Amino acid sequence: MQILIAGFGGQGVLFAGKFLAYAGMILSKQVSWLPSYGPEMRGGTANCSVVISDEPVGSPIVSTPDVLIAMNLPSFEKYQSSVVKGGMIIYDSTLISASEDRPDVVYYPLPATKTAQENGLEGLANMILAGSFVKHAFSEAYPVIDDAISKVVPPKKAHLAEPNRRAVQIGYEGRA
Repeated sequence: MQILIAGFGGQGVLFAGKFLAYAGMILSKQVSWLPSYGPEMRGGTANCSVVISDEPVGSPIVSTPDVLIAMNLPSFEKYQSSVVKGGMIIYDSTLISASEDRPDVVYYPLPATKTAQENGLEGLANMILAGSFVKHAFSEAYPVIDDAISKVVPPKKAHLAEPNRRAVQIGYEGRA
């Protein structure tokens, strides 16, 4: 499965990708994680290619994703057409008010930013969207969410593990 996560720098695009890659590794999958961001970092463009497979990964570059997780309108507009036929697009409908132009893909709009704010989880819209991804595309990862979060949250920021778990759970349960 080829996943592209895209948004602005500072939205947690790379963190969400790393979380999904760790979940794949814990499940003994072959994975790759390839970050890409503009020179501005915070506020600039950021995207992350994640490949999760039962077979060796031939290339970490994702040009035709099976799944697009779009966190802002420019990313949605830029990458929507590259999703494979039969693929899915999970997007933050708080920040993206765009038309769902492709009848050959499944759209999962989620007001992730609004939901994060309403639940005291500011800055965790990325993990709400990641939780939706787990539900719709990678359900086998659900039992290893805690382990993956433990891997991606550094020990010096251990206090952030529980809010990240809650955000993933909200996205998974579709409470957004």
